[in-house]
Amino acid sequence: MVEFDKVGVFMARQKAGLYNFKEFYSFMYRWLVTEEYTVDEKEYTEKVKPTGKEIFVEWRARRRISDYFRFYLQIIISTLGMTEVEVTKGNSKIKMNRGEVRVDINVFLEKDYENRWETSPYAKFFRGVYDRYIIRGRILQYEIKVRDEAVDLLDQIKSYLALEARRFG
Repeated sequence: MVEFDKVGVFMARQKAGLYNFKEFYSFMYRWLVTEEYTVDEKEYTEKVKPTGKEIFVEWRARRRISDYFRFYLQIIISTLGMTEVEVTKGNSKIKMNRGEVRVDINVFLEKDYENRWETSPYAKFFRGVYDRYIIRGRILQYEIKVRDEAVDLLDQIKSYLALEARRFG
């Protein structure tokens, strides 16, 4: 059975800021693809309410590290009260979005994702021994690496949102 080791939970949030949701969405997707993640969109819902749009997006991004390990990021993007506004930049007007945007990143190290150690009870036992005693150092290295990648993504998100707010606000 595939085993998920939860490595961390991270969150970025911007209240009542200016941003372009479509560009922000594309920016995050491009970052993941550039880092060689395969991205599956599990959910995309959009609700129009009197206070503005509410959008909920859930991505599952995976990157193969070896036959045994895979990095796994669950990314949830949600907006509240998103409205469209026109902002003047130079001599032209640009359509932007205003509202709260929040990004949650759940970080996992996925082990035995091909179920190679699930063939018998003996194999499961040896897998436990293999994880605890033989490759414990490698597991810790991969946990640090996937956590660092998630922090890098989070920093990129914060920079993007801050730049968008400063550039047009």
